[in-house]
Parts: sequence; structure tokens; C-alpha cells
Amino acid sequence: MSEKQQATQVARRSDATRAAILGAARERFAADGYERATIRAIARDARIDPSMVMRYFGNKEGLFASAVTLDLKLPDPAGIAREEIGRTLVGHFLALWEENEVLTALLRVGTTNQAAAERMQGVLRDQLIPVARKVCPDPEQAPARAALGASQVLGLALTRYVLRFPASVAMSREEIVDWLGPTVQRYLTAETP
Repeated sequence: MSEKQQATQVARRSDATRAAILGAARERFAADGYERATIRAIARDARIDPSMVMRYFGNKEGLFASAVTLDLKLPDPAGIAREEIGRTLVGHFLALWEENEVLTALLRVGTTNQAAAERMQGVLRDQLIPVARKVCPDPEQAPARAALGASQVLGLALTRYVLRFPASVAMSREEIVDWLGPTVQRYLTAETP
């Protein structure tokens, strides 16, 4: 076997090992949540030594950030009445947070881990900014407007799902939409601040 063939074979094994780890991690994080999932359990599920997980991903936070894919499945603003965009997006985000504990775990990890923070920044760049660009009066302002909208939604998620502030937890979804919807609407569609 030539050196090139050997290198290709090693690369394939490496890719297969990485894919096995990521698959096992996604399943374990979904089943156990971030806090209870362990490197040892993930390695056992992937049928590899735990040191291999560390070799490929560095630590649990790095593995989590690599394993989590976030498709927010944001509604197309073209199908929403302009005056309902803020309320619709806030309601959509609440449904996402309540249906997917991975988002809460990513928020926790993202505050202390650079890889997870970069993952969340990528979501802002790739998914939220395009929505803002479609609805804001000046498309050049879309990044700032998307960041402002995200600050409201992430702030609520932090107080409601991570820190569990009693007043945030006690609010109904309708109350949250009523409070935050107009703010997100203004951030996205107002002519000027």
C-alpha cells in the first residue's frame, strides 16, 4: 500500500471516529441533557476510548459545541403581516426553548466556552440576520437589529430557563409575547431608534 493510500485510509478512519463520537454525543445530550451527559458515557456509546473524545474535541464543552446543530426553522417574514413579525418571532422562540433542552444547555455553555459562543454567533449570522434583512427599513442595519432582537430573546431564555427567576418562570407564553413582541418588532422594523 502506498503512503498516499495509507494516509487516505487513516483520514477515513479519523472521519469515521469523529462521526461516531458526534452521533453518540447528540444522542446522549438529547437523552441526558448537558449536565448529566459524560465523556465516558459518550465514548462507551461510540465504542471508543474516552481519550479519543478528548483528542478530537478537547473537552465536554468543545464536544457539545461541535455536536449541536441549530436550525431555528424561523418563519419566513413574507408570510407574516408586518405588524405581527415581533410577536410571531417571540412565540416561535418560546416554542423552541420549551421543546428543546439543547438550546438551554448551549446557552449555559456559551457563556463560558468560546466554541459554544461561536456556535451561537453563527446562528445569529446565518439565521437571524437574513430575517432582519428582509424586514428592516435599511438592510445595512440588519446585523445590529438582529443582535438587539437576540438580546431580548436570549435575556428571557437566561432568566426563564437557565437562572429560573420566579417571575420569569411564572409568566405565561401569552404574557411574554405581549411584553417582548412589541420590543422585537421595534428593533426589526422601526425607521429609527
